[in-house]
Amino acid sequence: MSSLLTRRKAPSASSTDIPDLASLKIRPRVGIAQWASIALGIYVGLSLLQFLVFNQNWKWDVIFSYLFSQVVINGLLNTIYLTLLTTVCGLILGVIAAWARMSPLVVLRTIAILYIWMMRAMPPLVMLLFVFFFGALAPTLGIGIPFGPTFAEVPANEIISRFSAAIIGLSIYLGAYSAEIFRGGILSLPTGQFEACKSLGLPPFRAYQKILGPQLIRVIIPSLANDVITIFKSTSLVSVIGYTELLTTVQTIYARNFETIPLLMVAVIWYLVLTSIAMFGQSRLEKRFARGFARRTQSTPKNALQEAAAKEDF
Repeated sequence: MSSLLTRRKAPSASSTDIPDLASLKIRPRVGIAQWASIALGIYVGLSLLQFLVFNQNWKWDVIFSYLFSQVVINGLLNTIYLTLLTTVCGLILGVIAAWARMSPLVVLRTIAILYIWMMRAMPPLVMLLFVFFFGALAPTLGIGIPFGPTFAEVPANEIISRFSAAIIGLSIYLGAYSAEIFRGGILSLPTGQFEACKSLGLPPFRAYQKILGPQLIRVIIPSLANDVITIFKSTSLVSVIGYTELLTTVQTIYARNFETIPLLMVAVIWYLVLTSIAMFGQSRLEKRFARGFARRTQSTPKNALQEAAAKEDF
């Protein structure tokens, strides 16, 4: 009987050391690969420091003299304005195209498939040029009956300016890609969610607003943000049709003073700033719509060890 009590008390005596062991930090073993990666990082950092800071050919004084100049700021504002309008129009077109792509109506589904297929095959630069020179194909734009009378018409050159051609071309391009993102997000939702909305008698708009929409946005934010940032950088393509944005502005300046690298660096810095702001907004949206979906462990290793010790004592 005494030996049995001794065996039962032995685990309880050793269990007092378990919380102390569990509180110790787990430190990874530092091996040769770790030291080699640190040495490589130091070498790359010093090389970049020498190349970027101590290289006089960058002409940082010229860069900072033009970075906040009025003409560059005007080009930057045109880029932001163009990006915002293109994003709004492109996403609206993408929602419509995704709805048509998943429609049970064969005609709408076929039109959406052809639209997405053409935009995937056409580079954005070609799309911009095609829209800008659309007046060569249709000198007038009007509403009427095909092969019949026209009720109202207007010259194409009055509607398709440099700015409108940039908006239309980039919006059509973004709409095709965002349509597939929206469709992929809808397909990723469990079918039980749609059945639950139908069982509650919710109309489609209400169902997407309250139940399906938040889940859909959580899934599509990374891909959609990537496309929006791509469109932001693609605004530099509108320089080929003569619209004055950030890249066109710096090109005009270095064509006069021949300071090509410093002026291009000015554009790169502003592109980095705006892209960083967009990525920060993306991360905030992801955190906002990921609430309730974060994975949590049921217990920490320390608690798990304590629970095991308690079971042994019992």
